[in-house]
Amino acid sequence: HLATSLPLPSERDHRRPRIDLVVFMIDIKSKYSLKNVETSLAHVDASFFLGKVCFLVTGVGRVNACSIETNAICKLGDAYCSTVLFCELELEGIRVATAQRLLRMLQICAGHIPGVSALSFVSLMRNSGDA
Repeated sequence: HLATSLPLPSERDHRRPRIDLVVFMIDIKSKYSLKNVETSLAHVDASFFLGKVCFLVTGVGRVNACSIETNAICKLGDAYCSTVLFCELELEGIRVATAQRLLRMLQICAGHIPGVSALSFVSLMRNSGDA
């Protein structure tokens, strides 16, 4: 399910499926995009930040058109203990690889990968990025 911002409308709460992963998309060319994500973060339950939130940054292939510093986005990921993925959706190979990564993250968050929890997965991602 896609939403342009949070909170989600409450009139369909009883019909909404369980949410296993929240992916915030940030267009690096739009400061409004980052502001919208920052505003929406307040509407996410704190328990989701234990491995079930990801920031997907698009448009990174055009560095000269960037309106947002990548540092600011990395700090956001650190502040919320969440994974940050950078991609360029206009390149098919990167788009496919990013979709596969998101699908794998969703499988982990939904509990479909035995022996791996969302929290252990995000810990592995953090440790490998720190080295």
